[in-house]
Amino acid sequence: MSQIHYISSEILDLKTIAAILEEHKKLQLSEESILNINTSRTYLDKKIKNSKTPVYGVNTGFGSLCNVAIQDENLTKLQENLVRSHACGTGDYVPKDIVKLMLLLKVQSLSYGHSGVHINTVQRLIDFFNLDILPVVYNQGSLGASGDLAPLAHLALPLLGEGEVWSGDTIINAREALKKNKLSKITLQSKEGLALLNGTQFMSAYGVIALIKAHKLSYLADVIGAISIDAFNCNLSPFSPLVHYVRPHRGQIKTAARILSFLDDSEIAATEKENVQDPYSFRCIPQVHGATKDVIDFTTKTFKTEINSVTDNPNIFPADDLIISGGNFHGQPLALALDYLCIALSELGSISERRVYQLIGGLRGLPPFLVDSPGLNSGMMIPQYTAASIVSQNKQLCTPASVDSIVSSNGQEDHVSMGANAATKLLKVVENVETLLSIELLNAVQALHYRQPLHTSSFLQSFTKSYREVVPFADEDRIFANDIKLGKTFIGSLNIDPEDLY
Repeated sequence: MSQIHYISSEILDLKTIAAILEEHKKLQLSEESILNINTSRTYLDKKIKNSKTPVYGVNTGFGSLCNVAIQDENLTKLQENLVRSHACGTGDYVPKDIVKLMLLLKVQSLSYGHSGVHINTVQRLIDFFNLDILPVVYNQGSLGASGDLAPLAHLALPLLGEGEVWSGDTIINAREALKKNKLSKITLQSKEGLALLNGTQFMSAYGVIALIKAHKLSYLADVIGAISIDAFNCNLSPFSPLVHYVRPHRGQIKTAARILSFLDDSEIAATEKENVQDPYSFRCIPQVHGATKDVIDFTTKTFKTEINSVTDNPNIFPADDLIISGGNFHGQPLALALDYLCIALSELGSISERRVYQLIGGLRGLPPFLVDSPGLNSGMMIPQYTAASIVSQNKQLCTPASVDSIVSSNGQEDHVSMGANAATKLLKVVENVETLLSIELLNAVQALHYRQPLHTSSFLQSFTKSYREVVPFADEDRIFANDIKLGKTFIGSLNIDPEDLY
């Protein structure tokens, strides 16, 4: 029997979302959410019936057409036209796990009772989530300001029996999917199309997925960095708590302590060192990895606020008898945080590549390119080339999207966040960092072999033993692309205690 997550005012966090997705939990509205949604809808219906005052998006046009009045008999057509006209996304398909998360986040935002949607509409979004009816959404088209309009329009189209959805790994017509699951199409009522399209759920879903991965990559960068430290026969004095308590950045202190714990009881670490100092890529792991940790924490707080917020427009306040047009759909907080995280994660990859470069240099008793018979074998020469190429691409991807803005909607929407572009390129940087850490792991474990008969710590021996079951020692040249790919799969499949991640 599937576990259930109840949609309520209880705070959603990364740990909860990760559990919902990984454990394939079903969604269900709490009594609190049902009351909130129904109260808001009842209030809006009465307001439309008893007042002819123009309310943006309810009985007016949209964007620069906000002063065009719409008759009551056309309110459904207005909302459905909105969804159809805004469904003009392009580019690549949004990954299905992100689409599923978009559904969850949209339901959460609508559940607070400030959007005026009908309970049936919210329930149908829940049906889509629970039945894996995942709309086909494209990753280009959002300016990240008047909500993620184009992506969310594609998310909403199947409610009308239009657009396309995923059926496993194939794409089918939404009407067919509804029929297959014995569901009827939804007839949108006043404001519902706007409530579905306004919002930051595209940016938020990308950001949340990136953050879940970022917490894991931050932990693994420390583990793999620790293997490299022993493989390069480094001093542990730079990781002394005394060093870090006099510059007490939280992430720095945490990283240094973690490295020492990972290398506890290492025979290699206990040996007397000939080298007085180590290169920055080893010695400054606490400062560099730690700074990234602090950015991850900052971005996590920003997104935690966002995914527990109402981000459509206008906002309905039944208790105050008010409908207020505001700008909660503007993605500026997310755009800035996404760009910041992009830069921080890129630095994890950058310093990782520098450690690879040091390991293959024929220094400290290690053979050139970490292979027997160098010359006959090229060994780890070209994996470092690959890493350098990826690091360079990350630098290009780290150009901030949030510093750009293009006027839209005939000047009505004259400043936009470009947070959607920040979100999509961030995910590419995350994927690149996974590859870079796989390359470092390949090199570090290979180098560790040449430290025998001395052993690394018990913890790292266990870790490297598991890795060696997937990627064996390279005693001669082979197709290292396979090793990098297998290493990346190994990294992705590791189950790490959430308490070590969040």
